[in-house]
Amino acid sequence: MTNLELSTEAWLDKKSLKRFLNGVAQVGFHVLLVALSAGIALSLPYVVGFIGNNFWAYWSIIEKQTVYLISVETITAIVLLLVFNYVGRSWKDRRVSKMAKSAGLVNFLPAKSVFAQRKIKRLKLRQGFARDVMIISSTGYRTFVDPRGDLHGVLQHCRGAKIMLLNPRSDGAYARARSILDPSVTPETFSEQFKKSVDFLKGLRAGKNIRLKLYDDTPFLKLAILGDHVWIKHYHPGLDVQSVPEYLFEHDQNLGGFYTTFYHYFLARWENPAIAEYDLETHELIYRDASGKEISREKTGTLYRPSNDRQTPREALFPHSSISPS
Repeated sequence: MTNLELSTEAWLDKKSLKRFLNGVAQVGFHVLLVALSAGIALSLPYVVGFIGNNFWAYWSIIEKQTVYLISVETITAIVLLLVFNYVGRSWKDRRVSKMAKSAGLVNFLPAKSVFAQRKIKRLKLRQGFARDVMIISSTGYRTFVDPRGDLHGVLQHCRGAKIMLLNPRSDGAYARARSILDPSVTPETFSEQFKKSVDFLKGLRAGKNIRLKLYDDTPFLKLAILGDHVWIKHYHPGLDVQSVPEYLFEHDQNLGGFYTTFYHYFLARWENPAIAEYDLETHELIYRDASGKEISREKTGTLYRPSNDRQTPREALFPHSSISPS
């Protein structure tokens, strides 16, 4: 039995156990609700009898004390204020929730929360299990190469993947590196991380359809499409993408949802003939025409090496080519 079959069986067992526990929890909730309702019904005669026998006696004492009356009025005003504020906030939250739902937004997860990161990794692994995934990232190292990356397990258990990474010798890579204040982030760092990403993807190719393309422009969106879910982050200039919150959109029948928009955004970039495909076996860039027919290949021997001369990024990557990568 292969590792994928073992993982699938373990995942199904875990899913069955989760369904069983959810069923037990629902039954327990209904039992608790019935018991609570029965307790309230049985206690009503005693509560009404106590109020009928003692309320007017207590009120005759309170109504003659100004301090008690003022206290009751103050407490009543505070309670009413809290109730109306709660109702108003609930109404506003309900409106915002409806707007988010109409846009397909189902979750917003902050970047610096440890619990949120664990939840993100768990959700992505479940959503991408045995599915075709689509990814746009910069170097991909912290996304799926690092074992702590949120897509590390996804690529190991997915059926296939279409991945777009930033060309480490492009103008966009240089612009992105210059925009980040961290001195450890350089174009050479991008090249090293890109090489590790290529090595990781090569190790996944057995039994998987893994394809890689390289784009040249400055990163805009970090995007992962996992089945009926799309995860979005924004590459804000000057900020590490790990510090940016992440948004989760879900596919549904609502035509106003953003899932379809992001899905078509990825397909439009993927099918753009100006974006070359990287051959993981020969380490060549493959250029195709609009119909998908291969028209040329280009060696990428300088893709990983720091350039010490004054060549532009395009010249360093394509020293003898008359084909413009853009």
